[in-house]
Amino acid sequence: MARVSRRRFLGSLGAAGAGIALTTGTVGFGNASHEVEAAPAIVLFEGTHQAGIGTPAQERMFTAAFDLTTNRPDDVLAMLKSWTKAARRMCAGEPAGPVSGSPYLPPADTGEAIGLSAANLTVTVGFGPGFFDKVGLQGARPAALIDLPTFAGDELDPDRSGGDVIVQACADDAQVTFHAIHNLARIARGVAVIRWSQLGFGRTSSTSRTQETPRNLMGFKDGTNNIKTEDDDLMREHVWVGSDDQPAWMRDGTYMVARRIRMLIEVWDRSSLADQEQTFGRAKVTGAPLGQSGEFTPVDLDARDARGDPVIPERAHIRLASHTTLNGIRILRRGYSFADGMDIHTGQLDTGLFFICFQRDPASQFVPLQRNLARDNLNEYIKHTGSGIYAIPPGVQPGGYWGQTLFEG
Repeated sequence: MARVSRRRFLGSLGAAGAGIALTTGTVGFGNASHEVEAAPAIVLFEGTHQAGIGTPAQERMFTAAFDLTTNRPDDVLAMLKSWTKAARRMCAGEPAGPVSGSPYLPPADTGEAIGLSAANLTVTVGFGPGFFDKVGLQGARPAALIDLPTFAGDELDPDRSGGDVIVQACADDAQVTFHAIHNLARIARGVAVIRWSQLGFGRTSSTSRTQETPRNLMGFKDGTNNIKTEDDDLMREHVWVGSDDQPAWMRDGTYMVARRIRMLIEVWDRSSLADQEQTFGRAKVTGAPLGQSGEFTPVDLDARDARGDPVIPERAHIRLASHTTLNGIRILRRGYSFADGMDIHTGQLDTGLFFICFQRDPASQFVPLQRNLARDNLNEYIKHTGSGIYAIPPGVQPGGYWGQTLFEG
């Protein structure tokens, strides 16, 4: 997806509650207009693939899973069409709906993004396993949309897992992501309700060579060897559903796995630096693989120290997650950190990684990867508290809507 350079935050604008009309260089509120110096921070909404996957990861995320409250396919289809119209407008920096001007009708936009740029907003939508039964399309459920098995370290909360429809909103402004989810939840009333939601900050993977590798909340650089959006061949091989894959309606789409991973920060903080580095297999400050000097120096899994022991420990995270160890398996990671206050039962921080990944086939990519990580020393410091898997259909075409290839063939 093409991305337009980020615009400065727009200044305070008058006529609160009035509509927003964005043009290159001008922002209009009612009859007032204010000149701005840069182009809008806009990611194109339409395209072969949905935005928010191959888009360089933004700084903020708000993801929500919805449960359908109806079994009427027409109602679900109408919701998806209305969602698409609203998201198309919001991703362009416009209000979610046209302003009627009537004081007797609820506004078509909730208003909290008035005065803000689009902030590179992307909205990505997908369908969980239960969606297909509820809309009477059981035969259309992709074979790749499996029910995930139980993994080592799972302590899953049903109220933080699953969902019929997933919506991932990412932007460089947290209020813009909230605005997007808020308006879609408003539009969905009577058809779907939020099952769970997760706010995220500080992307935890580099998804573009234009980005510096970020750090997770354990203080380590994360996602150094991630697929980058510029790697077209790797994206086609490992992320996008291919032209010969089935079902046909999913071609140019992908599959999303979301995992809420709680970090036991208090335990981690008491570990020595050497233990921490051996757990990840990287130097904490530089991000370099152990035994190397640079972050992007290739990981040498065969290197031995003077005693003949592996320089990268056998149960180090980077060894077990390496595509070399996994016979070439790769995924696109696009997760975020979270901090959800204090766990009232333990008095510890409820914080960690909201892991999001995209792949062409979860059964042959995510599942063997996660099973291999059962031996990871990192498991001493984490537990998985939420989980979900979703089919992400291809991108929206001009005048089209999310899921059009599913409903219309």
